[in-house]
Amino acid sequence: MPPKKKGNDGPSKKTLEKEKKKIIEDKTFGLKNKKGAKQQKYVQQVQKQVTYGNKSFRDMEKIQQEKEARKAEKKGGPDELTLLFKPVTELQKISKGADPKSILCIFFKQGTCTKGDKCKFSHDLTIERKAEKKNIYEDERNEMDDWNQEQLEDVITKKHGAHNKGLPPTTIICKYFLDAVEAGKYGWFWNCPNGEGCHYRHCLPPGFVLKKDRKKMEEQKETISLDELIETERRALGMNQTKVTLQTFLAWKKRKRVEKIAAGKEAKEKKKADFAQGRMFGISGREMFEFNPAFVNEGEEIDGDICDSRLREPEEGEVMDSHSFLTLN
Repeated sequence: MPPKKKGNDGPSKKTLEKEKKKIIEDKTFGLKNKKGAKQQKYVQQVQKQVTYGNKSFRDMEKIQQEKEARKAEKKGGPDELTLLFKPVTELQKISKGADPKSILCIFFKQGTCTKGDKCKFSHDLTIERKAEKKNIYEDERNEMDDWNQEQLEDVITKKHGAHNKGLPPTTIICKYFLDAVEAGKYGWFWNCPNGEGCHYRHCLPPGFVLKKDRKKMEEQKETISLDELIETERRALGMNQTKVTLQTFLAWKKRKRVEKIAAGKEAKEKKKADFAQGRMFGISGREMFEFNPAFVNEGEEIDGDICDSRLREPEEGEVMDSHSFLTLN
């Protein structure tokens, strides 16, 4: 067959694109990698001029709108096909007692469910992966290490609620139960050493806090250092305060000493007035002699008159009784 004759319509689109690309590279040589705003703006202007020629802004806007319309048509294609060739599905059935939210909606999977949030089945596509086979050789119920306060109370209610209701009214809690909870040994398989007939309650006392929660609470407590406390108290005093210098300190010390002496004199005068009125409460023996020096002379006279007959030396010819003799010897 003879070769096809080339038309006289001009160069092909690929040739034109190559030529435009070469022109852009020549005009923007060495400017593409520069970060200046002017250079980048010039590069964009050259690309638009070479690509779209001398077209106006309106023509360029029309071209852009046509491109966006083509993209929208491509996206809308599969949806139209789905509407045309949508499969006929039977009503979804579930076994008795099963949770509908744990089963994926078949209509949603095919993109035809119109109920939205009102649908009783799940619209989570990952739910099928989450539904794994249950391991019958392991107990999936976690132990106390992973529980918080609410979970622990819930487990205790489920496990010992019926037993606690049948007990006589008492507030005594089983010590084995509390020890197990404090040591972190309590769990689904924990059994009381007293057996099922334990007479004490298996519940947490009011205000009970787990050890791990207690530690967290202690760590969260704000510990204020001595420096911070001093700074806080200093700020509370305000700004209008006297600065502490040697002169101000000596003046303060002298004033305090005078105040102390005046307070001592006032207290002494009060005690003296009380002593004069016969009120002896709070008055020492020394103060009594200070307030009334006559007590000293009276004491000396009394000391001179009193003597112990047992310690007196016997005179000549005096007969001593046996008691005095034994006392002297």
